[in-house]
Amino acid sequence: MAETSDPVRTCVGCRKRASVDDLLRVVVVAGDLVPDPRRRLPGRGASVHPTAECLRAAERRRAFSRALRTSAPVEVGPLRSFVLGASSEVSGGRTGSGDSSSQSDRHQAGPHVDRTPSDDSAVKFSR
Repeated sequence: MAETSDPVRTCVGCRKRASVDDLLRVVVVAGDLVPDPRRRLPGRGASVHPTAECLRAAERRRAFSRALRTSAPVEVGPLRSFVLGASSEVSGGRTGSGDSSSQSDRHQAGPHVDRTPSDDSAVKFSR
């Protein structure tokens, strides 16, 4: 029997192919780019490496609008805070007051998406 391999996607930032486990899925919700680490949100998605370099490259090339096939401009802020927040936690945290960390723990997509403190990569839906 042949082994099944993991699905492969292309990063919209660096244009390199990678396993879906190495990429972050992104969808548009109400004009905002929302990270979908569990790959469960509905709609067309784009994949990007969760690094600042790939995020900047995708923004510079305007790749999200093309990949998501939307003519309206998309707000990258929630995605940027998710990616840069995750990378700054590894590198020692953000500069500034400690009160801003409580806001960075909460996802900026809106009231329907919440990041749990026990699993920063999880997205929980409250209905």
